[in-house]
Amino acid sequence: MEYVNPEGLRLDGRRPMEMRQLRAEIGAVSGADGSAMFEMGNTKVIAAVYGPREVQHRSQMVNDKALIRCEYTMANFSTGDRTRKPKGDRRSTEISLVIRQTMEACILTHLMPRSQIDIFVQVLQADGGTRSACINAATLALADAGIPMRDLVTSCSSGYLNSTPLLDLNYVEDSAGGPDVTVGILPKLDKVTLLQMDAKLPMDIFENVMQLATEGCKAVANYIREVLIQNTKQLEHRRGV
Repeated sequence: MEYVNPEGLRLDGRRPMEMRQLRAEIGAVSGADGSAMFEMGNTKVIAAVYGPREVQHRSQMVNDKALIRCEYTMANFSTGDRTRKPKGDRRSTEISLVIRQTMEACILTHLMPRSQIDIFVQVLQADGGTRSACINAATLALADAGIPMRDLVTSCSSGYLNSTPLLDLNYVEDSAGGPDVTVGILPKLDKVTLLQMDAKLPMDIFENVMQLATEGCKAVANYIREVLIQNTKQLEHRRGV
């Protein structure tokens, strides 16, 4: 199958280095301490953060830092596949762990000892890049909750199809079986917090694909900062500041 046509366009009309449209909304869950909706193209994710609050199970309490818990789920209607996925299936458990570890790298947990922060992420619509969208939604929800962080952590994927590096894969591209890389970074600190790769790539091509994903992460970070600034202005306007 041809994923990049002779004119240099992908199946959805994008250029190889072009991201899907980003859209975000803060405060999507009224009862949460912080929440956000995040869309990357047709992939739509919602995240809710509760805490810092008292640790529910005292045996899990950590004396010198906050306990971070994360639960990832996919709505049954999120894909064309109508088979019910059991709660706690292997993929969900693995992605929950990936999101938790990525968030732990940016949250200043030592400032909130003996407390617990719960992050709930649900995929409402899946069209590739779900774990990146989940990390971006969780970052925005943590910022909305006022959780202290070293930096925003943002994520994006890239792949290699038809001998071409492609940024921000959709479902069709992601399912093609080619190598793909998911990256998470702390953009201001220039640190990588997540790197996952399916299949092998020669080192020179891997460096190009990873650099492309990193540039995507930086573009997401710029967008999230704009959303946060806009949200602050709206709040100040409502308060009459």
